[in-house]
Amino acid sequence: MRRADRLFQIVQFLRTRRVTTARWLAERLEVSERTIYRDIQDLLANAVPIEGEAGVGYVIRKGYDLPPLMFTPEELSALALGASIVDSWADVALSTAAQSALSKIESSLPSALKGRLADQRLLSPMQRLSAEAAHNMAELRRAMDERAKLRIRYKRLDGVGSERVIWPLGLFFWGQVWTLGAWCEKRGSLRNFRMDRIHSLQWLEQTYPDMPGRRLQDLIEQGRRQYSPDA
Repeated sequence: MRRADRLFQIVQFLRTRRVTTARWLAERLEVSERTIYRDIQDLLANAVPIEGEAGVGYVIRKGYDLPPLMFTPEELSALALGASIVDSWADVALSTAAQSALSKIESSLPSALKGRLADQRLLSPMQRLSAEAAHNMAELRRAMDERAKLRIRYKRLDGVGSERVIWPLGLFFWGQVWTLGAWCEKRGSLRNFRMDRIHSLQWLEQTYPDMPGRRLQDLIEQGRRQYSPDA
């Protein structure tokens, strides 16, 4: 659980219980009591009205609630458009996550802003990613998280097939296509591969190290140099 989520849960527990001990919170949130004590101090430092002490228990001042999320209409439009684009151009897991995030945001909005997310006119209505590309995207995201090497079969622009062992670093959306940025062992350099030309990928039982010159930031800097007007 992320720390921000844990702090939110602590506030919610305190709001719905009379007296709550650090031990009880630690057991529910699967952390140490020392972590709970630190979290309580951080909440107090951010003006959350908690009363009590270690070894006795904690209560929160009656009537306290987390403030509602406040967004401008333009911010809500941006969020809704972003989720719509993800729905059209990403894999199923990301699409589901985007819609879930919007639902959470809408449920916590003040009454005056509820319904704004549903009443949007900026849309990306068509599913543009093929089933194969969506599957590959999900696998590539997982491989990047685990720093796993992959073997891919790739068709170049001239139609010639190629097999590469790569270190997947990042996925980039260009408005019409996705590209995979990776370190290519065959070429010994940072390369970009169009997602729609990756025909198969295989996980290898190897992970790749964090090496200078072979990182995502190196790939981004390389792209900036190549496309800079001053280059």
